Amino acid sequence: MRRWVALVAMVPAIIMGGPARADTGRYVALGDSFTAGPLIPHRHGTPIACLRSDHNYPSLVARLLEPTAFTDVSCSGATTEDTTRAQPVLFGHNAPQLDAVTRDTTLVTIGIGGNDIGYSRIVLACATLSLTAPHGTPCTRYYGATLDQRIAATAPKIAALLHAVHARAPRARVLLVGYPRMLPARKGCWPNVPTAEGDVPFLDAFERHLNTMLAEQARLGGASFVDAYTSGRRHDMCAADRWVEGILLTNPAAPVHPNAKGMQAVADRVLAVLGASRVAAD
Repeated sequence: MRRWVALVAMVPAIIMGGPARADTGRYVALGDSFTAGPLIPHRHGTPIACLRSDHNYPSLVARLLEPTAFTDVSCSGATTEDTTRAQPVLFGHNAPQLDAVTRDTTLVTIGIGGNDIGYSRIVLACATLSLTAPHGTPCTRYYGATLDQRIAATAPKIAALLHAVHARAPRARVLLVGYPRMLPARKGCWPNVPTAEGDVPFLDAFERHLNTMLAEQARLGGASFVDAYTSGRRHDMCAADRWVEGILLTNPAAPVHPNAKGMQAVADRVLAVLGASRVAAD
């Protein structure tokens, strides 16, 4: 039988501006579908349409750290606006995510921003455009510099969210989680992942730019950045051992979203930033 042992060595509160041991306090997870983990078994929580998995990275982190309280309010389709307003979903609403952040919260993870930029729509648009020129650059020509402009426009929204979290939970350790690697750096795998050959470097650069923006906002906003991209080399949508599903699914997860392996990889990065480690023993 495998036993997972948490070794938590947090930096003292006087240095970090938060509690010395995040695993003894209240943990709140905010985010979009890349946090919620749609279609990864098993769904839990309400509203149902948020499609939260009990094997998403917040749940995995919480199991290891064993906080005194854990609240996951991530929801598929969420934007930064849905942290301050009720998000309409099928058969109901998800309450404003910031409502879950209370003064006694000691750890907050945030994974959001992609929907502000229209990430899912961009992926689908590029997939459609790839049919017109599978070896060309139709997506690059269509979007040009507009994606960089969208990233720049999202930066102040992330800054405002971090400020709001700190105001609500001044003693909390706050982690801003980046997006996992979706594509190889150069060569794709059309038609298995319908991205035109020449557009693969363009979309990879777009994702790197998005993560760079998030890292910078974390630095400026008193948060720690969790790099979920770098460790995904050779685990993108084109890889045999993929952590992110493509359009054609091979594991239970939403298309173009992390699968269970991907969620575990992100959880490991979160734990590393917290100063915790996951150790396997027989």
